Amino acid sequence: MDAKTGFFYLFSVVLLYAAFRVISARNPVHAVLHLILAFSQASGLWFLLKAEFLAIALVLVYLGAVMVLFLFVVMMLDIDVEGMRQGFWRHFPLAATIGALIAFEMAVVLMGGFRGVEEPKAVAAAVNAAGQAVALSNTKALGLLMYTRYLYPVEIAAVILLVAMIAAIALTLRSRKDTKAINPAIQVRVRAADRMHIVKMAATQQAPEASADEPAVEEKKA
Repeated sequence: MDAKTGFFYLFSVVLLYAAFRVISARNPVHAVLHLILAFSQASGLWFLLKAEFLAIALVLVYLGAVMVLFLFVVMMLDIDVEGMRQGFWRHFPLAATIGALIAFEMAVVLMGGFRGVEEPKAVAAAVNAAGQAVALSNTKALGLLMYTRYLYPVEIAAVILLVAMIAAIALTLRSRKDTKAINPAIQVRVRAADRMHIVKMAATQQAPEASADEPAVEEKKA
């Protein structure tokens, strides 16, 4: 067994263990941490398949952004673990049936659809300006396809994502009467004279002198 096969079995075993712990861990934080471990092992498998772009994208997008966000959200939420455990065995038969069905369908696709397929090559042939074939990595070949042949679909997808982002911001920033939001433009145009008024007062003031009737009143009270 060569080193590549050994790493494949190592990544696969750790990936299966992490995936099992994701669905079996009682603590949600532990489940998220095992999901991060599963994604890292999947990235290693992508590297073994010489798909470095997908492996790096998996690490940057999921491990670096999505899973960190999930971890912060899970840690900030007050999840009732005991309440989630109630009714587990009542729904277990249905969940086990659906899981077995999904596993069977994936096994059929993997065993029948990828049989006899050779290992993907790490380089793709490209032709330069002089007409000579140049070896490119799959990342560069993917970039050439995205920004040459599929340039318009990529631009359309980017515009759709931009419109969705602007719409989400506009929906969350709607003006409501019960909010105490302040217009930043008004804050910028404000002057110090409009916010604070200086009143001139004497530094010291003499105490008022006691009148002649006050001692008599005190004697009557005594």
